[in-house]
Amino acid sequence: MSKKILFAGAVLVALAPVGAFAQSGGAAAGATTGAVGGAIVGGPIGAAVGGVTGAIVGGLADQQQPRFRQYVVTQGVPSYRYTEEVRVGATLPASGVQYYEVPAEYGVSNYRYTVVNDTPVLVEPGTRRIVQIVR
Repeated sequence: MSKKILFAGAVLVALAPVGAFAQSGGAAAGATTGAVGGAIVGGPIGAAVGGVTGAIVGGLADQQQPRFRQYVVTQGVPSYRYTEEVRVGATLPASGVQYYEVPAEYGVSNYRYTVVNDTPVLVEPGTRRIVQIVR
């Protein structure tokens, strides 16, 4: 058991610079969320794994969201009417939804955006899953 705790501590120390760097991008929110979720499920090792996974999957940082939301408004993107709950993890239909490139300045080129029920969302293009709701 002590070896697991030492290993988890070493991983967390090794990831500290990554966490500090991530404060400037969307990975920070993903890392934090992943670490908390991982800690709940798997203790210290779960926190380390969850933090890394969350950082990889992170979307827009909190401070970028208002600016991105304003960008979407200026684009005049039509809103798709979705009858299900708009939530992270929901899969949008294969047809009827238009997806748009996220400008490079936001640093989330692996996602697309659309507007669902008047709310901008980031979507994973291959699966059409909502990965972030932009507030």
